[in-house]
Amino acid sequence: MTMSAGTPFQFLDQDLLLLPQKAIYWKQEKALIAADVHFGKVGHFRKAGIAIPRNMEQDDLAVLSDLIYEYQPEKIYFLGDLFHSDMNNDWDWFVLWRSQFPKVEIILIKGNHDIISDRHYTDLGVILHKELAIGPFLMLHHPLPDATKKADNGYVLCGHIHPGVSLVGRGRQSVTLPCFAFGKNQAILPSFGKFTGKVAILSHKTDRIFGVLKDKVIPIG
Repeated sequence: MTMSAGTPFQFLDQDLLLLPQKAIYWKQEKALIAADVHFGKVGHFRKAGIAIPRNMEQDDLAVLSDLIYEYQPEKIYFLGDLFHSDMNNDWDWFVLWRSQFPKVEIILIKGNHDIISDRHYTDLGVILHKELAIGPFLMLHHPLPDATKKADNGYVLCGHIHPGVSLVGRGRQSVTLPCFAFGKNQAILPSFGKFTGKVAILSHKTDRIFGVLKDKVIPIG
């Protein structure tokens, strides 16, 4: 299956492909990077009696599977909030998905929602970190507390805030798109999960912002 084309972005001497599936393919590392998947969020709400379609979780897993088939990554880096909350029935879907790709190394940078016991992850061969420096990048879940200051171990790739960019048309109609936001010291990735919101972020003129449409990623400004 051939998927929508990504937008090439050379950054810090690395070849990145910004994907409309709201992930990054990092060519030098043969790795996918995604933030804020929030598996289990559907099950969490259904458990509370809120009617959410079951197939939303499976849709996110199907997109991940398609990305693996398309780009053949050796690794996937999840920048936190892989699973939304406590254990629920959606975990079984994740276990089944993991069993289909046993050779792909899965690395999770733990986020504030990743509260399931570490043992459940390690039993599936998922490698856990609080943060991880690799190449020119430092992978975190939370953005830097002060984005004007550099992190010691590299340029930060993170998630957590589900960034969006607001666009206003000539008729004053507006839309907020998920976005990749590359600032001076950190890049914030859009949330991968479909069942997540987005928050319009403030950006500086020097930032590189890429809006995510259904089938492409476009530079903004």
